[in-house]
Amino acid sequence: MFAVHLLAFHFTKLKEDQIKKVDRYLYHMRLSDDILLDVMSRFQAEMVKGLGRDTNPTATVKMLPSFVRSLPDGSEKGDFLAVDVGGSLFRAHQVKVFDDGKQSSQLENKFYPTPKEVTQGNGAEFFDYIADRLLDFMETKNLKHKKLPLGFTFSFPCKQTKLEEGVLLAWTKHFKVRGVQDTDVVSSLRKAIQKHKANVDVLALVNDTVGTMMTCGYNDQHCEVGLVIGTGTNACYMEEMRHIDLVEGDEGRMCINTEWGAFGDDGALDDLRTEFDRELDLGSLNPGKQLFEKMISSLYLGELVRLILLKMTKEGLLFNGKVSTALLTKGKIEMKHVSAMEKYKEGLNNTKEILTELNLFPSEEDCIAVQHVCTIVSFRSANLCAAALAAILTRLRENKKLLRMRTTVGIDGGLYKTHPQYAKRLHKVVRRLVPNCDVRFLLSVSGSGTGAALVTAVAYRLAAQRKQIDAALAPFLLSLETLREVKNKMRTELEYGLKRETQASATVKMLPTYVCGTPDGTEKGKFLALDLGGTNFRVLLVKIRSGRRRSVQMYNKIFAIPLEIMQGTGEELFDHIVQCIADFLEYMGIKGARLPLGFTFSFPCRQASIDKGTLVGWTKGFKATDCEGEDVVDMLREAIRRRNEFDLDIVAVVNDTVGTMMTCGYEDPNCEIGLIAGTGSNVCYMEDMKNIEIVEGNEGKMCINTEWGAFGDNGCIDNIRTKYDKEVDEGSLNPGKQRYEKMTSGMYLGEIVRQILIDLTKQGLLFRGQISESLRKRGIFETKFLSQIESDRLALLQVRRILQQLGLDSTCEDSIIVKEVCGAVSKRAAQLCGAGLAAIVEKKRENQGVERLQITVGVDGTLYKLHPHFSRVLQETVKELAPQCDVTFMLSEDGSGKGAALITAVAKRLHNVGQK
Repeated sequence: MFAVHLLAFHFTKLKEDQIKKVDRYLYHMRLSDDILLDVMSRFQAEMVKGLGRDTNPTATVKMLPSFVRSLPDGSEKGDFLAVDVGGSLFRAHQVKVFDDGKQSSQLENKFYPTPKEVTQGNGAEFFDYIADRLLDFMETKNLKHKKLPLGFTFSFPCKQTKLEEGVLLAWTKHFKVRGVQDTDVVSSLRKAIQKHKANVDVLALVNDTVGTMMTCGYNDQHCEVGLVIGTGTNACYMEEMRHIDLVEGDEGRMCINTEWGAFGDDGALDDLRTEFDRELDLGSLNPGKQLFEKMISSLYLGELVRLILLKMTKEGLLFNGKVSTALLTKGKIEMKHVSAMEKYKEGLNNTKEILTELNLFPSEEDCIAVQHVCTIVSFRSANLCAAALAAILTRLRENKKLLRMRTTVGIDGGLYKTHPQYAKRLHKVVRRLVPNCDVRFLLSVSGSGTGAALVTAVAYRLAAQRKQIDAALAPFLLSLETLREVKNKMRTELEYGLKRETQASATVKMLPTYVCGTPDGTEKGKFLALDLGGTNFRVLLVKIRSGRRRSVQMYNKIFAIPLEIMQGTGEELFDHIVQCIADFLEYMGIKGARLPLGFTFSFPCRQASIDKGTLVGWTKGFKATDCEGEDVVDMLREAIRRRNEFDLDIVAVVNDTVGTMMTCGYEDPNCEIGLIAGTGSNVCYMEDMKNIEIVEGNEGKMCINTEWGAFGDNGCIDNIRTKYDKEVDEGSLNPGKQRYEKMTSGMYLGEIVRQILIDLTKQGLLFRGQISESLRKRGIFETKFLSQIESDRLALLQVRRILQQLGLDSTCEDSIIVKEVCGAVSKRAAQLCGAGLAAIVEKKRENQGVERLQITVGVDGTLYKLHPHFSRVLQETVKELAPQCDVTFMLSEDGSGKGAALITAVAKRLHNVGQK
């Protein structure tokens, strides 16, 4: 018993001594976590360099766009072919993808050898060989009569400009076919297939790494990284489009094929490369290239072990210094030998057997040392691979702005699959380097074949979806001819509204405002302004100074209008308003002064003079009784008389659109048009009195409040109304009314978007075909969300967050579609608004009888001010449709407050002039 223990102790001591000896010898191959974190940082820098347009040409890690923009979503289906070129065998696959809710697929394949005369021959023979083997496979499977889409897995670095095109940058592994580099490999394969008369359509060129990610992504939708560690090594991942300078557009994501094998070709890893790495590189087919791959892929690890053992033997550290033929023969030690020797459970038996087969006749000490050399070499490979993978995972997490990320890495490759320790080592190191990433490693089954088929299937699905989305949004794309038609129809309706005999039946009412002038700079004094248009009510004191120190100073106070007053009696409402005025006058210390007052009353009124306005009907939730059909100025005067505390000179009742024009007119005398593009939509402009048949007199001008929101209520623009517009109209409080406003104003755009999203969801194009409860709610999509979603600065991740706030659980692809829908709806709104405005400016030009008109439009409204593209599109449309008009757009400041005071000031000035 003592002898057994002594023997075990002797063996353990022997093993420790041999391991220490090898550790000292291969000290530079043992990498600490600090070194790995440094490698990780270097690789991150190379990734950024590869993604930049200016830095890519000199980058070693090429970060090639794959044009794979979407992962499988489970709805793919059909029969697909795939061919796989890049390993020691050529493979042909038939893949059936089932849309059965279980995300299942069926794979049948056939393997063919790739002889040296093919892999190192000429291009024509190479592609003929592939086409010939593909045809053989199709005959075997009785597929010759079918026209099938094919995915081409080509495991070499290619520059792609689209999914079905790829120019070979360089051969790697043991391939060196002449005349193929710098040519499109898909085009070459198509020619060879046509020559063989095979009924096949090559739809996608796929790198095997991308294929691995797609195969695993089919089973796990968290999979967004692909990794191959075998004869070659590479990684791919889903990158944000906004970071890929090499491809136009910044919407969504695209799979980037890193081609990380070339990492270090610029010397970035020289401090980590050993004398053995350098010797191996010099003896390779491509010296100075793919240096990272040569440190970690199975094609080179066996050779690396051979070079180390050879030197140790020459130095007398192994095999009694006897150098055998095996150690001198390049390629004699392969990865399969290294893997077998690292099967620790079998002790040293495997190692002894393999070394004996190689005529090395090892001692026990030799076996221990060789096994440890294999361990160090393969462990370094796993460490370096883990560092680069950790860099990718960190980039993904930072792109998503997450503190902690859950993701899946799809993996394929012989080294990962067959080496007894490799997978465990890789997982452990990755988790240590990126502790804030919860990583699942998913082994791919036939990644390159099934993956190529899935890329093709996804491309098929996206093409079909694209057709359906385009069909839904086509009616929102208005041609220049259509916009001219809208402009001409608006012009006709404007004329109807101005003429006595047609005004009663006109949809665009062209209401006279009795505002007969714009500010000329001589206005001065103190004025009160009231602003009633919503649940809040404002009282303002406006001080206007004229002359060289011309200025407008404003003081205001906001008062709430309780619901019971909004929906009580008219007397209660106006008594409340007067109570608020009294509070303000006392607050400002001006209760005794009889100040002129302008009343912004943002409800439809018919005016008989500047200080008379009969309420046509309440909107915006107001329902006060005994007001409709009454003069609101009289009602305000009555309430002031009832209170009997102060007196005011009510000079003007004002529409907010007119106020907008007047505010800008104070700054720019050329401003004779006011536009509101916000919750509602309206325009006013200064019309020649001679054209206003419904008002007596032909001299001078008067501001006309067009009330153009009702344009189209007579059916004149039905040809451009979509089914979504009709649904929004039918569900509104006033069906059949304000049709133009319902296509152009902020109150309705979100609702149009919601109707489109419901339709696309029903077609299975959005939100996995599930209409959520929140999507069923009318009014969920406010205009502010459109503005936020369409912001150029907003990443899709933030778009997804907005949709999640609305209770819509969206994918990245959903977010792209939602953004596109919002863009189509808001662009049409801006174009229609621009077409209407073009009709107004053209009318102004003709009124003035000039060849070219210079005019300013005063604008207010949240849609115009806050939407990222609305103002630009509107301005471009006006320029296109009214080319003889130079239109300046000026943002209004407080049209309803300051504008009301200015209208009052102008009215007083004109009144005084009239009296004189």
